[in-house]
Amino acid sequence: MKKTDLEKLKGLKIDSRIKHAGTPGRFGGAASEALSRREQRERERAQGLVPFAVKLDVDLVKRIQALAQERQSGLNEVTAELLEKGLQG
Repeated sequence: MKKTDLEKLKGLKIDSRIKHAGTPGRFGGAASEALSRREQRERERAQGLVPFAVKLDVDLVKRIQALAQERQSGLNEVTAELLEKGLQG
């Protein structure tokens, strides 16, 4: 490979990194930024939470979402509460 070809490849790598880089936080906005996915998973694992994927009917999901909004709570909390009630009774 010629030296010019190597330099072109280096330039393409740099361009790719710049395009995929996120926008830097401004005026302290990055301080309130959400955790990375890895940190979030580690935190949830420490709390004893396990990912649990299920497929539900659209109408049922809408009802659960409406209940979560009504209670001003998260979808995970409402779903866990409903499962607990269902398993007890």
